[in-house]
Amino acid sequence: MMLIDASRYAASHQDQLIEAIQQHLLLVSVPLGIAMVIGGYGGWQCACWSQRSAKLSIVLLNLFNGLRVIPSLAILFLLIPILGLTFQAAAFALCLLAIPPILLATEVGFRTVPATVREVGLAMGMTPWQIFRQVDLPLALPVILSGVKTATLEVIASATLAAFIGAGGLGAFITLGFALNEPAILLVGAIPVAVMAILAEGLLNYVQQLLRLHA
Repeated sequence: MMLIDASRYAASHQDQLIEAIQQHLLLVSVPLGIAMVIGGYGGWQCACWSQRSAKLSIVLLNLFNGLRVIPSLAILFLLIPILGLTFQAAAFALCLLAIPPILLATEVGFRTVPATVREVGLAMGMTPWQIFRQVDLPLALPVILSGVKTATLEVIASATLAAFIGAGGLGAFITLGFALNEPAILLVGAIPVAVMAILAEGLLNYVQQLLRLHA
């Protein structure tokens, strides 16, 4: 019965639902894209530093890992005086949430590439760039993707909190359902979020398996 009520509400508010889905996808894709660049580069640098100074690498990794314990909602409210009730505030908070798992997975991926494989590449006359592109990156990618998968699922779920600062997304239906004590409205926002998470996990698992087969 509740699902029927939810489907009726979704049908009668189709335009708002489509707009909320588009906003939610934007809230996921923008922070995730930025986090992949920052986390990927930072993780690679940490892997390089770990070969020179293990202590420095551990300090940096623990620092980034510590960001994961900070609630996203707390970051959102802290950013309100600076960025206001804007998309930028929500995107910044979600980016901080997504960077640590990508950075940590990238560091592990590059650090665990066997040194003997690199030595073989050097013996074959490969340049450092060729070793990075043809050896290090393909071997590290399956591990890196595990971090991307974790970050993606966390951002999809946490993007619903953007509704608390008026940044839109599917969280608007969830907060409205709570406010009106209407589970049907809540499901209109919750079900698409769950579907997004399932589809994203399935796609990334498939890509991860392909990478492992070709590694």
